[in-house]
Amino acid sequence: MNAIKVYVPRDATALALGAESVARAIAQQAQARGAPVQLVRNGSRGMFWLEPLVEVATDNGRLGYGPVCVTDVPSLFEADFLHGGAHRLALGRTEEIAYLKRQERLCFARVGVTDPLDLDDYLAHGGYRGLQRALDMKPAEIVQTVTDSGLRGRGGAAFPAGIKWKTVLEAPLSPTGPGRGGARKYIVCNADEGDSGTFSDRMLMEGDPFLLIEGMTIAALAVGADQGYIYLRSEYPHAWRALNRAIATAYERHYLGANLLGSGKRFDLEARLGAGAYICGEETSLLESLEGKRGQIRYKPPLPAVKGLFGQPTVVNNVITFASVPVILERGAKFYQDYGMGRSRGTLPLQLAGNIRHGGLVEKAFGLSLRELIYDYGGGTASGRPVRAVQVGGPLGAYLPEAQFDTPLDYEAFAKIGAMLGHGGVVVFDDTVDMAAQARFAMEFCAVESCGKCTPCRIGSVRGVEVLDRIRAGVDRERNLALLRDLCETMTHASLCAMGGLTPNPVLSALNHFPEDFAARRASAA
Repeated sequence: MNAIKVYVPRDATALALGAESVARAIAQQAQARGAPVQLVRNGSRGMFWLEPLVEVATDNGRLGYGPVCVTDVPSLFEADFLHGGAHRLALGRTEEIAYLKRQERLCFARVGVTDPLDLDDYLAHGGYRGLQRALDMKPAEIVQTVTDSGLRGRGGAAFPAGIKWKTVLEAPLSPTGPGRGGARKYIVCNADEGDSGTFSDRMLMEGDPFLLIEGMTIAALAVGADQGYIYLRSEYPHAWRALNRAIATAYERHYLGANLLGSGKRFDLEARLGAGAYICGEETSLLESLEGKRGQIRYKPPLPAVKGLFGQPTVVNNVITFASVPVILERGAKFYQDYGMGRSRGTLPLQLAGNIRHGGLVEKAFGLSLRELIYDYGGGTASGRPVRAVQVGGPLGAYLPEAQFDTPLDYEAFAKIGAMLGHGGVVVFDDTVDMAAQARFAMEFCAVESCGKCTPCRIGSVRGVEVLDRIRAGVDRERNLALLRDLCETMTHASLCAMGGLTPNPVLSALNHFPEDFAARRASAA
């Protein structure tokens, strides 16, 4: 009798909710009952309220059960879940769950579907088709395809990827001294996903690491690079293990290293761990850290595309940007461009977190409204209370009131209301939130995480916390409110990088949209 495939996620969120114990319980029950089971440890589908989600491969597709606890496992076997038996945790066909069915999954098409560490499974589901096509193209043709697709960097700045790649392709190599890596071009993946409420990079690296490797390899062919690095935050041990195993497999099967798939071209790739500094999410600080130096920003110009890692032309993109490239090469620029709106083309993995009933990942084409995302996908607040504010774009993103929830998720539309999409993190707050306390948190976060190189960020954030404490304590309120706005203007226009330059966004948005929260209150401003 053929073994029945049972899928239990190895994603960090699923593990935190007990997936490892559930997997062991299923294996033990199967052995005790003589049931032929093949356990597959997949990635998460991104429906975190259903984790641990157990799926069974049947003739009618994948059937889901969740959230499954260890104590549920015996009753699942008794209900014959291996053959789609009825059970109170039964969800039907996973692909038919509305949360998933209404998405447009391009980057996350395989996440939760395949075994993330099985290269043959990756290939069977369309993997490396983009690289095969890229190997038959000239570098400039690859760059033009990416440019025509409209792909913009998904790390926050939304800079057109094709323009960055073209700059690196055309940039001359710089003379270099001994021990500096030699005269070569580099591909660097910014996997230092530090924004609050974001986890799409982690999910992809844990759930489909070969996609990132393929995207970076295509980028290397496009610009003439032969060395790449994935700069991963130290808080992602599961992603670290998955990436290193996938990289080793790619070398064994000649998808990395010398003579890529017999093409005569070379690309080497390594994963490197950061030390936990938020500022290293900024590309020049990341490069400093990767070189073994303190993570501080560099003055620009020169841009990293001209003088980046070890002074050489370097492509720096984030995980989702590179992960978007294989489908563009496989299916063409027009296919990708048909998703989205305006200058925001393709899809964006949106991450729902905070006080939200259905937290998880939603990959949709640009144009969905914030209201649709919060209510149609997120199901409103977990507390059942009204949504009062939503922060989009991480700790430096603006706090948006209910009046702005109909704003489409589009880079330009968000810019018009003084907000940013950033990395697609969406953190929801109900009507019990203290927005003055949230503003203080933003300033304190900057004070703690500043690299210290420029005065507006290093000193301005500390003074900002002090001013906010005085406002909340009712000390000379009007004068301190004026001082806070003046300080925010200085930080916005005089900081060297986005850390100090964007910190005023959450502060001023809280002040502008929720002024009542800045009235005098308890003197304790913690």
